[in-house]
Amino acid sequence: MLRRTAPRVCCLWILLSSVLIWRVQCASAQSCHEVKTAFQLRQVGSLRWVPETATTDVDLLICKHQGPTCCTRKMEESYYAAAQRDTLQNILSYSFELKYLILGHASSFQDTFHSLLSFTLNHTYSLFDSTYGTISQDAKPLVSTLFSDLDLYLRGDANISVEHSVHSFYDKLFPLVYQHLVNPGLGSNVSTWSSEGSECLRATRHDINPFGPHPQELAQGLSRALVAGRALSRALAVGSEVLNATESVGMARQCGRALVRMLFCPHCRGLTLIRPCGGLCLNVMRGCLAGLAELDGPWRSYVALLEGLSRALSGGYEVELALLRIRERINDAILTAQLNGPHLSAVVGKVCGSLTELVSSTQVSPTSRSLTPSVNPTIELLTSVSSSSPTALPNAGNQHEHITLKRRSLPLKPSKNDKPRSLKKISKEFMGYIQRYKSFFSTLPEMLCEGEVVMDENTCWSGEDVVESYTGHVVGNGLKAQKHNPEIKIRSVDPILVNVKEKLEHFNQCSLKRKSMYKFHHGTPLSQSRPPTPDPNRARPTMESPTSQPSYFFLSYS
Repeated sequence: MLRRTAPRVCCLWILLSSVLIWRVQCASAQSCHEVKTAFQLRQVGSLRWVPETATTDVDLLICKHQGPTCCTRKMEESYYAAAQRDTLQNILSYSFELKYLILGHASSFQDTFHSLLSFTLNHTYSLFDSTYGTISQDAKPLVSTLFSDLDLYLRGDANISVEHSVHSFYDKLFPLVYQHLVNPGLGSNVSTWSSEGSECLRATRHDINPFGPHPQELAQGLSRALVAGRALSRALAVGSEVLNATESVGMARQCGRALVRMLFCPHCRGLTLIRPCGGLCLNVMRGCLAGLAELDGPWRSYVALLEGLSRALSGGYEVELALLRIRERINDAILTAQLNGPHLSAVVGKVCGSLTELVSSTQVSPTSRSLTPSVNPTIELLTSVSSSSPTALPNAGNQHEHITLKRRSLPLKPSKNDKPRSLKKISKEFMGYIQRYKSFFSTLPEMLCEGEVVMDENTCWSGEDVVESYTGHVVGNGLKAQKHNPEIKIRSVDPILVNVKEKLEHFNQCSLKRKSMYKFHHGTPLSQSRPPTPDPNRARPTMESPTSQPSYFFLSYS
């Protein structure tokens, strides 16, 4: 009897044990504890939306599958927002590196330009303080205006012309030079300069040509040397605008759904540690970023343009030398007017007539200067011919031998604590960095997938299930390639990106038209496109040239 009952009892215990084990396994499989933990760690949304155990017959729109799920509609909505948020943040993190590179170097270039302009402004001020003291106070505002225009030009201001600014400076300088240096005794106790006379001098400066070729040489030299710096400033501003526009572009609805399937649908099955397959990630990211990939061609051309402009600035010290020569050109121009004083006075008398008027008929301005004859203390007229006329100058053919410029110590060297980097160094550094971002928009999907895909795992998420490898067709970049994308259908590009692409293409085309001005084709530096060397036989005043002491400058800005 006992022998018959024993087998039945054993079978019963085995059956009960199996049922208990099955229930424990089912309870463990249906638990959503890991999903809730991942939901919290990734800051997807409120934990009250995550069920404790998996359920069936849930009305899901994206992560549909047969069997129990740990997801709800509320969770899907949170996953959708989190997927877009995280992806956009990842894009911005890569875009920020490029944007920081462009903005940082734009600031470095502008700081260096500003330092150069400040240095040469003070250098030019010293000319009037030490050599032409009688007009220094009135000439300094003119010099300041000229350098302000050059600063605006280098910043890309479209309303500034270097040649116009230079000639405007000389137009306003001519009345001061003629009144105080060429004919300082023309006024008297009973007469003073008339405003009409000064205006006539300004208006006819081009026709009278008192300064010889020096104004035109200065205008052309500055225009040639500064054009690459101006173009680079404008190009960097355009690059910043492009990146700002791309950062403001949102993601299409199809992209958000594809991201949820790739990143969060495994969670619905309790698979919180599985990573998406590489092919799946590339298809999703290339579909989402199809509009950005359309910028690849124009962006490559744009980066090539930046490299060319940077190469032009790194080719030598053209900008520095051109700015430093401003002082020399102005001095040469004033000396030319002084040397040709008698002839100049005769021409002015014919063109403008009388330049003075009686003091009794006009109220003298409180700021009017004394017009008594005087000799500039920094210029010595070494002549054996004495004359009572204040306008009389030596009449020899080699007049420049009779004028010597007293040497004075000039405060040219700035503080060592305020020493900016040279344009050459900044340009070479920028070229080394910007080349890495030439294919930024085409390689962005790969960069984003590097953080999502684990290449060493034997299994991955295919978008539908756990597989050993992704079997779908992996498409390329760009809008046309997305026609064959199995994961996402993109039929159009955001209008903002279309506008950005057109603007970038237009900028590149306009820059190519002006390429001959920059003289940087195939790495040709600006130093190879300098103006012709002046005729050494041409009579020219002998002066202390600031370029004869370049160590002041290059030691300070190297």
